[in-house]
Amino acid sequence: MDRIAPCLWFDHQAEEAATFYVSIFKNSKITAVSRYTKAGIETHHRPAGSVMTVEFELDGQRFTALNGGPVFTFNEAISLQVLCNTQQDIDHFWDKLSQGGDPNAQMCGWLKDRYGVSWQVIPRMMSDLVRIATSDPRSRTGRLPRPFRSITSAASARAVSGPTVTTGFDMRSSTRRARPAALVSSIPWRWVRTAGARRRSRSVTIPTSSPSTTTGR
Repeated sequence: MDRIAPCLWFDHQAEEAATFYVSIFKNSKITAVSRYTKAGIETHHRPAGSVMTVEFELDGQRFTALNGGPVFTFNEAISLQVLCNTQQDIDHFWDKLSQGGDPNAQMCGWLKDRYGVSWQVIPRMMSDLVRIATSDPRSRTGRLPRPFRSITSAASARAVSGPTVTTGFDMRSSTRRARPAALVSSIPWRWVRTAGARRRSRSVTIPTSSPSTTTGR
């Protein structure tokens, strides 16, 4: 059983939101619904019989959605990370979660859904790349550009300038064996299309060919 289960405070959309989330993630379900009664109505001011809490699971992770009124709202101070192994995963979760959300809140893999909840839809290896890159004195993190929204996959490695250690998402077999200096050239900001006439592009380009075993030796 999970020791930590996030509780999401909604105005009155708890059941609707839980149903929406469950429809997006596999191995997900609503497990329980509790309702307000007349008892305590002078405090909660909710109609008797209306939904109070919804317990649900997203890919096995437990959550609770609470209808608590408009007193508190969501903001970017906390977000839910969706770690993806493939480009198909990223496209699926980004497209579904962003439906009806604020397009102005979509930046660097972050998005807000239609209920104001913030999500990060990112490759599973992102944290490893950032960690290794920022530990190398030759990294370019000080000039990291941030104009992109979602992370997208290119049809060809030609979209990437410079060498890369890996050209796919699954870096479990190559990341830890590669030299940090080589990984610096393959971190996501190498793939941001911001130069020259391409500055208006709002995506990160990640090539889709198989991982290279020669670069960085």
